Amino acid sequence: MLREVSLFGALAPSLLLYFVAALVLFVVVDPLFAGLGLYRFAWHPALARFGAFLCLFSVLVLST
Repeated sequence: MLREVSLFGALAPSLLLYFVAALVLFVVVDPLFAGLGLYRFAWHPALARFGAFLCLFSVLVLST
C-alpha cells in the first residue's frame, strides 16, 4: 500500500523512494544496454532510455 514515509522527520511520498530506487537501477542497467548496442535499434535513443526508466519504475511500484 502506498503511503507516506518519515525521512529525517519529514514526510515523503513512497513514490519518491521508488523513484530513487529506479534511478539507481537505471544507472546500473543503462550502460549494459548501451554496451550491448540495444539503443542502436531505437528510433530515438533518448526516448528509449526514458522508456526503460519508466519500465523499471513501473515494475518497482506494481510489484508491491
